[in-house]
Amino acid sequence: MAFVLPRYDRTSSSAFWSKVGWRSFLIFLIGLTLNAFPFVRYDAEGQLVAKSFATLRTLGVLQRIALCYIIAAAFIRLLGDKGSAYAAALILLIYWALCQSLGAPGDPYSLEGWFGTGIDKALLGEKHLYRGEGVPFDPEGLVSTLPAVVQVVIGYLAGQYILQKGLQWEMLATLMAMALLLILAGLCWNMSFPINKKIWTSSYVLYTSGLALATLGMAIWHIEFRHKGGRWCQFFLPFGRNPLLIFVLSGVVAKTYGLFRISDVDSQGAPLFRSLGAWMYEHFFSPAFGVLNGSLMYAIAHILLFWAISYWLDLKKIYLRV
Repeated sequence: MAFVLPRYDRTSSSAFWSKVGWRSFLIFLIGLTLNAFPFVRYDAEGQLVAKSFATLRTLGVLQRIALCYIIAAAFIRLLGDKGSAYAAALILLIYWALCQSLGAPGDPYSLEGWFGTGIDKALLGEKHLYRGEGVPFDPEGLVSTLPAVVQVVIGYLAGQYILQKGLQWEMLATLMAMALLLILAGLCWNMSFPINKKIWTSSYVLYTSGLALATLGMAIWHIEFRHKGGRWCQFFLPFGRNPLLIFVLSGVVAKTYGLFRISDVDSQGAPLFRSLGAWMYEHFFSPAFGVLNGSLMYAIAHILLFWAISYWLDLKKIYLRV
């Protein structure tokens, strides 16, 4: 956004909203389609049937990115950099007040006690929320998207500062100082407003934004100032050149595994069906590397698979852009 949005300053408002709105729509649509994939499921009899859209989850990671992007872009367009910073601070304070005042007495930060769940249920419908926590609750819900917008604004402002100052020690020192300040602010706020990823608390926003800026600062110091980019840095470039495609592909592969049901037995010898992914873990990764290391190697193997795909796409100059 720090690279792209300033270009829109020279365009009309209609052109700005058209570009930003269309990009947000496409990212949201891709996320929704990923939720629906593979469009079929196994019923109680073990037969593949069409997936019902009556219970399709509306939100998700990409949908949150789309919403955060368009809201943050609107702040920057309408309020400017300084106004966006003030708006971001106000959002964090208001969100804290709402969690405290509207949450369940004595338990405002649990999945059941958090006030945002009721609003998400009312606006999206209980059937369209995430159910992986055992209760209807969406970790990328509408209400918790508001503090997430602040992280986009922080990232944009950091990018703007880096571009304006250039590769100077003053820039790096200020960036790291801001990182430390955000981390300390998040830890202090944690004493009254716990760091909580599930409901994206304001303390979580500050703490993780500080960690992100510190990581960015260390990367700039190591690669740009010490000139130690080398081959290890080159390894990661294919991921950065096709991030959306690789993210979607990772979801597609995991969900495709679920379509393949392999007859197997459990540890007691009872018959059961495993997905392809579970079967690979149980019969290769776990026996070869142990339970904990097997899980790690399973993840690393898939990361290397996606790297190989992204590397090939980079060689062919194939990039998914929205």
